[in-house]
Amino acid sequence: MRVAEPPGEPAAGPAPADPAAEAARIAPAVEVVSQRLTARAATVSGDAREVLEATVTMVGDPALLENAQNLVTGAGRPAARAVWEAAGEFADTLSAMGGYLAERARDIHDVRDRIVAELLGLPAPGVADLDAPGVLVATDLAPADTAGLRPGVALALVTEQGGPTSHTAILARSLGIPAVVGCAGASALTEGAAVTVDGGTGEVRAVATAEEATAFAAAASVTADWDGAGRTADGRPVPLLANVGDGPGAVAAAGAGAEGIGLFRTELAFLAAAEEPTAARQREVYTAVLAAFAGRPVTARTLDAGADKPLPFLSLAGEPNPALGVRGLRIARVPGAGEEVLDRQLAALAAAAAETGAELKVMAPMVATAEEARWFVQRCRAHGIGSAGVMIEVPAAVLTADEIMAEVDFVSVGTNDLAQYLFAADRQSGPVAALNDPWQPALLRLLRQLGEASARTGTPVGVCGEAAADPELAPVLVGLGVAGLSMGSGALAAVGARLGGLTVDQCVARADAACSAADPVAARAAVAEIDG
Repeated sequence: MRVAEPPGEPAAGPAPADPAAEAARIAPAVEVVSQRLTARAATVSGDAREVLEATVTMVGDPALLENAQNLVTGAGRPAARAVWEAAGEFADTLSAMGGYLAERARDIHDVRDRIVAELLGLPAPGVADLDAPGVLVATDLAPADTAGLRPGVALALVTEQGGPTSHTAILARSLGIPAVVGCAGASALTEGAAVTVDGGTGEVRAVATAEEATAFAAAASVTADWDGAGRTADGRPVPLLANVGDGPGAVAAAGAGAEGIGLFRTELAFLAAAEEPTAARQREVYTAVLAAFAGRPVTARTLDAGADKPLPFLSLAGEPNPALGVRGLRIARVPGAGEEVLDRQLAALAAAAAETGAELKVMAPMVATAEEARWFVQRCRAHGIGSAGVMIEVPAAVLTADEIMAEVDFVSVGTNDLAQYLFAADRQSGPVAALNDPWQPALLRLLRQLGEASARTGTPVGVCGEAAADPELAPVLVGLGVAGLSMGSGALAAVGARLGGLTVDQCVARADAACSAADPVAARAAVAEIDG
């Protein structure tokens, strides 16, 4: 089933006879779109709700509305064209900044298309209410559309654009919907054709009949039989944890059997705030998450923001290459404001842990040196936080792993960022998406180095990037020396069942085979061949 395409670029003329009246049409259209997205946000939770609420904020941006109205009254543009141009300027600015904000440019385009369609009296672009199960095929799919999909009706997603760690892909994964993004040739698929979609390998195939597609799905379907304990067949514990961003997400993860939280993205409480959230507000957000796992481990990542996720209350200057600039822990080391923000966050996390009884662990993102790790651990200890670690997302941190591990209580690998820095490939870029495949042997060899450093130092290493959610890759990670895995809660049962069927030696054999391969395709094939 093809997803409705956006309305396209509106005409630049003719100029309106009554510019003031034409400009006045924009605000009501914005309000209609905002109300629709707000209503959709109220029906979902977790990552989906966060994305929709962020999109609603973009719809109501006063600067966007004012710029569009000025283009009508000052330049004689029709309302739809004015919105198109105003949003385009905004999106171009975000794209030029790179990183997280470049990803948000896709959301601005979605907002633009919805407002333009409303002004032109056209159907809203994107996914309509589905009345039958099927595979959705689109040039691209906005996160706002993905968030509202129902598993079992939306059987799979196929998009020609996008990358494997885009919001659309992550949301699909959290919903348990197979997705293949950045799929060249998707536009050639015709409405009503029978197709098979393998979200694990990224293969999309046209087949002769619907019956053939159904047979493929039945053969590929495996019901995960997991008893809720993360461990190998010979009894080695491998805690299976969840990645969450808010209280509802934590509750859902607990219900799915997560043994704890391996990644609590605390920055989501900051990104939509014009001012730093108060200590009381931060404590409220953190408590809602930690309360779902009282008595169990919760690993909170401190503010992962900076030049590519600008925060108004920190007032950092722009940078020519934000992905390589002041982000993550680096923002906390900016004299004055940044350090104080970190201290207030650590205090709020400690207070939430004391209130809930959760086993709090705190880690810093974007750490590159042992000195940075030491500085962060000292800040944590000053707030009474007994377990402090760092994210491994920079290749330099792997090469100095022994020194970094000597300073911390644990490390956790963000495979998404580590891959993009290793291959110099933007994780949001479709054309280079293959380089960010977590099965890349170069990435796996880096993880092996971390596992070896962990064995030498006794400091445990976990993985909280998207790689941990792959049931076939998870045993490889364990074979490389990874002690714990954190993922979207929808992947827990499949990963747990797969690990539970393999011994540690079998995991090591898979790791050896994958690391010895020449490319991701060969790595997958080598692991699959072990099972015959």
